[in-house]
Amino acid sequence: MEKVIVQEKAPVTLIGGGELAVSDLREALLLAPVLIAADGGADRALQFGYQPRAVIGDFDSISEQARAALSQSLLHLVAEQETTDFDKALSAVRAPLVLAVGFLGARIDHQLAALHVLVQPHVPPCILIGANEIVIHVTDPLELALDPGAVVSLFPLAPVTGRSQGLEWPIDGLVLSPMTRIGTSNRATGPICIEADGPGLLAILPRSSLGAVIAAIAARGLRQAAAPEAP
Repeated sequence: MEKVIVQEKAPVTLIGGGELAVSDLREALLLAPVLIAADGGADRALQFGYQPRAVIGDFDSISEQARAALSQSLLHLVAEQETTDFDKALSAVRAPLVLAVGFLGARIDHQLAALHVLVQPHVPPCILIGANEIVIHVTDPLELALDPGAVVSLFPLAPVTGRSQGLEWPIDGLVLSPMTRIGTSNRATGPICIEADGPGLLAILPRSSLGAVIAAIAARGLRQAAAPEAP
């Protein structure tokens, strides 16, 4: 069983050590006020004048200066080397939502690793925030009001089928797969609804849709909380 290190009722911002503008961090914290760092993300947080509530990772990236600046009680070592620090941190968080910044941009291998983590079966829903796009794993029907012409890219990391409404090129009846058919550069014709029949489908959406995606996740959480428990 995974160890829970951070348990919050409020949304959480998870900061990594990758490419990041301070404006991205500020925007995330306005929406998800609890700041957690994944390993070297602690250096980024301190650089921008923020102290994380916790630092989680194998500590091969955090600097000695950052470790010295933080209370030892905030440092949570996860020593195994089988997963990335993003995976370690996300696995240790229980919250209604995680906004992840500092994981896209710069090194391509780090970006691919972050996308890999996003489709793993973690408990909190997570949105990766980049400079121009956001990325979310489609695990439940994703209903959003988008402007006509907005770019909606669907990228499968495993073979998956699904359905869509409001896309210029529907995905109904298609098998999406990283080795055969992908769904980049699709376009919204207006409000969209995307459903996947299994795990592995990433939706890459305009950065401007962040608020709408957060609202959709919150609405889904309320519906699930109100649903009667199975006997």
